[in-house]
Amino acid sequence: MNRSFWIIALINLINSLSFTILIPTIYQYGREFHLNNIETSFLFAIFSIAQFFATPIIGKLSDRFGRKPLLIISLVGTVIGNLLAGTAPNAAVLFFARFLDGITGGNISVAQAVISDVTTPENRAKGFGIFGASLGLGFVLGPILSLIAQQRSLGTAFLVSSAVAAIALILTIFFLPETLPQKLTTDANIFDLGLRDLVKGLTFPKVGILFIINLCVGTTFTLFTFAFQPYYLEVLHQDTKSLTVLFFAIGIVGVLVQIVGIKLMTKYLSLVKILFLGLFFRSLSFLLMPVIPDIHFFLVIGIIFSLFNSLVQPMISTLISLNTRPEEQGKMSGLNASYLSAANGIGPIIAGLMINQKNPATYGYPLYVAGIFTFIVLFFAVRNRRKFTPMVG
Repeated sequence: MNRSFWIIALINLINSLSFTILIPTIYQYGREFHLNNIETSFLFAIFSIAQFFATPIIGKLSDRFGRKPLLIISLVGTVIGNLLAGTAPNAAVLFFARFLDGITGGNISVAQAVISDVTTPENRAKGFGIFGASLGLGFVLGPILSLIAQQRSLGTAFLVSSAVAAIALILTIFFLPETLPQKLTTDANIFDLGLRDLVKGLTFPKVGILFIINLCVGTTFTLFTFAFQPYYLEVLHQDTKSLTVLFFAIGIVGVLVQIVGIKLMTKYLSLVKILFLGLFFRSLSFLLMPVIPDIHFFLVIGIIFSLFNSLVQPMISTLISLNTRPEEQGKMSGLNASYLSAANGIGPIIAGLMINQKNPATYGYPLYVAGIFTFIVLFFAVRNRRKFTPMVG
């Protein structure tokens, strides 16, 4: 791996920190503005819905004008959006701040395109594994920083997130070289920004099926994440400190799997088989989590989940990259991130409609739905495996 790879991995880690600092605070912060459960679920969703429309534009523009300028624009939006959110005087400003962060939020898709630029097909799975590990490490450290920031106020977490994103912005400006090997010049219409690809992207040869899988996988994960914390606190009767420790443990396991495990597994298993393995144990974990409301049982299932869930996204990203021409890596990474953003918008709304605060047992319902739906996704992936299996890997 060359210098550019490790720079983008570091930028991705810092960017992941900026995002994960907010995960434990958005729900509670929304409640400070007197939002109910459904309104709070839309606060989660507005960021992802904005990303859904923005990421294919940002991805395609990165193919046309380069990775670096688009990554800079995206990070500037995060800095300003979180600064606005942390100082918001009312709910309207808070919603606008989340929208602004989302509409400029192509950070991950552009970073994935950089990974594709600087790795060979043979090393791409390893590269995306390390890339995923940097995201995972952000999920380890982010909640801890969030807990520290919350000692002052919930809004402070947004201000810290803005400052962390500013560090990533500085690193991008001064240390990240342009990695795009050849700018896209085939489009006659410079105003064709790829929005129509949101509609037809799911029908693209090979990658279209992977987009469908990722859209469904992302929906099941956000069903899980929206219900996970209240289930842990209300049903298992734990506190936020132990929740932070659990996040830390799950994150550490995920990082180890993505740095060491994927490298070892790709020596003996194909990328497609690793994906199937991850999906199977992920779905099984979702189904088992709420079966027995016991903290020890939940912890065991949680560790199993973190082991195999860490395989899914790196494999999907690698398969999409291997099935994409070099000059369209940014476009396809953008579409992939866009569908994942759509999933991030759908999941919280579905989970919010299923949960009844007066009946804590309902916090387990989204977990059952996530498990069943993931099994369906696995069946679909197995049936269509020949359509997306690449020549390499």
